[in-house]
Amino acid sequence: MNDVVQAWTEYLKITEEEKTKRSEIEAWENITLAEIQAKRDFLINYLDRSFDERAKNFQSLFQKIDRAMSSDDNQQLGLALNAIVDLAKSSPFHDLSNLSIVQAALDDPEYVWEL
Repeated sequence: MNDVVQAWTEYLKITEEEKTKRSEIEAWENITLAEIQAKRDFLINYLDRSFDERAKNFQSLFQKIDRAMSSDDNQQLGLALNAIVDLAKSSPFHDLSNLSIVQAALDDPEYVWEL
């Protein structure tokens, strides 16, 4: 009978320990998921802004090309074409290597995005 009581007591103790572990795991899961969501939101926001800026830059450069072609200005045409090639070579992901700089830029409403 002592063995049954001891086994039951041990069972109750293990059950409580496992409930505690499950609660800790659940709390860790919630914290981790919140961190992942925050990083995801940050990255999407950064990419939205950087790609919007790239699109504006390309649009501006193509307008310069149109003006240069209509005025037969080969020098301006060459400069604009070189700028387009340079912009196309650059990666909007380059600045992500230092996320603290990107976060500060996103938080600053006066920051000018140049790619």
